[in-house]
Amino acid sequence: MHKLKPEEIKKDFPIFEQEINGRRLAYLDNGATTLKPVQVLEAVYNYNTRAYGNPHRGAHQLSIRATEEYESARERVKKFINAGSAEEIVFTRNTTESINLIAHSFGKAFVEEGDEIVLAISEHHSNILPWQRLAAEKKAVLKYMYINEDGRISLEEIRKKITSKAKIVSIAHMSNVLGTIHPIEEIIAHAHKIGAKVLIDGAQSTPHIKVDVQQLDADFYVFSGHKMLGPMGIGVIYGKKAILEKMPPFLMGGDMIEYVYEDHASFAPLPYTFEAGTQNVEGAVGLRAAMDYLEKTGLDKIEAHEKELVEYALDRMLSLSYVNIQGPKDLNMRGGIISFTIDDAHPHDVATILDSYGVAVRAGHHCAQPLMRYLNLPATSRISFYLYNTKEDVDQFLEGLKKVRKWLGYGS
Repeated sequence: MHKLKPEEIKKDFPIFEQEINGRRLAYLDNGATTLKPVQVLEAVYNYNTRAYGNPHRGAHQLSIRATEEYESARERVKKFINAGSAEEIVFTRNTTESINLIAHSFGKAFVEEGDEIVLAISEHHSNILPWQRLAAEKKAVLKYMYINEDGRISLEEIRKKITSKAKIVSIAHMSNVLGTIHPIEEIIAHAHKIGAKVLIDGAQSTPHIKVDVQQLDADFYVFSGHKMLGPMGIGVIYGKKAILEKMPPFLMGGDMIEYVYEDHASFAPLPYTFEAGTQNVEGAVGLRAAMDYLEKTGLDKIEAHEKELVEYALDRMLSLSYVNIQGPKDLNMRGGIISFTIDDAHPHDVATILDSYGVAVRAGHHCAQPLMRYLNLPATSRISFYLYNTKEDVDQFLEGLKKVRKWLGYGS
């Protein structure tokens, strides 16, 4: 397998043409959002200048073209994650809306008093708050699987927490804080064995590793376009058709109806049942172009490249006595995310100082306060890699990292 050439890839991203604080941009905040190649920017521009119209509503050519573009994007998503049918692909605004839709609609149809909803303690708030609300409304029980010292969920914990009372398990494929790749195959298999459904939050995994939803046998799989080179404002739900067909609509309005009378209505078939109102066609078009770019580059190459960068960064960070790494040290257990703290330095100060060296990182609780509380940490700094990152980016990051304590008056 040929290696990626990230310096060549960078040339497709106009944003790298600028400097930040007089330094080349070392963008290491890909877990929050990724940058866009010119191929995605051009795809959105071409749609807006050649095929812009309201899809599914008009008989004129622009509306027809918009419909074709939108449905072509749906087919592209189906192929990208190997869904069984385009009917199983629902477009939303983002992963957060996707989870809210499922929690509301699945919960309304299937969750009853006393049922259990199982999450991981490491979840993003968007995979906690919708379930908290559902549990309160339905008088269901919210349970958490806890991680071990290495940031992993053990098989023992899976079997202990996912019991016959579980109605749904909702867990991230990869932690946005620790980079841990959770054992979702084992979780799905065990949950199905006892009759529970499983939602996988793929926001941090889909951009970086090949996902096959049929092979995983996930009941739901959700992700966002902006974390995989696409535009903001476009997200995806994959849901098994047999389950989606039994779920009531999330939003009511135009394009999701069949017939409307004064006192009742019937609804359009999948996937339109869940796509009320005018949709983000340009977002879907951009997502399609992003998926084309990722597959042309090779997800296997992207995954291997990120592991190489993580290994390179971890080796050097672990040599610094004042740096504390969170999450697995084993590269086979983590993706391209490293969260860390520095002795005597608040993560927000770390991020600000690194910015002065042209390095973009994330700092804070990363929308994962229960995890931070569990780890007894107020916050961490986080670097996250993607296909355009280089060892030079890591070196620039390390240069700034070694100056943080000196800036704060603690010496070297």
